[in-house]
Amino acid sequence: MVLTGPVRFEPPLDPDAPEARRWVLDELAKPEYRAAEPTAFDLFAQAVRDWFVGLFEGAGGLPMPALALIAVLVVAALVAIALLVFGLPRFRRRAGAPVPLFDDGDLRDAAALRRSAAAAAAAGDWALAVEERFRAIVRSLVERELVRVHPGTTAHGMADAAAGPFPDRAGALESAASDFDAVRYLSRPGTEAQYRRVTELEADLAAARPATGASDELAAPLAGGDA
Repeated sequence: MVLTGPVRFEPPLDPDAPEARRWVLDELAKPEYRAAEPTAFDLFAQAVRDWFVGLFEGAGGLPMPALALIAVLVVAALVAIALLVFGLPRFRRRAGAPVPLFDDGDLRDAAALRRSAAAAAAAGDWALAVEERFRAIVRSLVERELVRVHPGTTAHGMADAAAGPFPDRAGALESAASDFDAVRYLSRPGTEAQYRRVTELEADLAAARPATGASDELAAPLAGGDA
């Protein structure tokens, strides 16, 4: 037999069951089919949607206002559960990186400053003890988000700002700021009595409840020599 044209081999058009199954699996393995598969989020959203639909099955006879009320009650219940589990959200702007205190690069937290103050007091270095304890007061108030300090904030500026959430401690805060300036900038030796006053003030502020609505006070930079 003589072939007068090119020979074309076509795949069988009537495959058996195993061959057909292999063709289907090969086709579904192509990337375009894999990309179309639902993600985990899609499955979760579908489950939530089915759950809501299930809530209203058999409620076809209810009027639309009643259905809307049920939906609102369901959402309110979910919000209440979320608040019980996770607590109230904090809308206050969270503090970023620690701001140096009094423009000297001090980024220590309140606990570290307390330890330093106690060590200085144990060594009889009352000037350093007073300075470190006042810094601990400032850092503690910043960590509690009761005040915010800025580069250039002074000790007296800090005392003025802290008097916002603690108005009945304004005098003690001002006195502590003066003690800080005296030992740091005027080279005064400091005394044990000063240290005890500043330490008692720190403990008092830690136990006190700040005044309502006064938690966003700013310690703005002030001009002057009491940096």
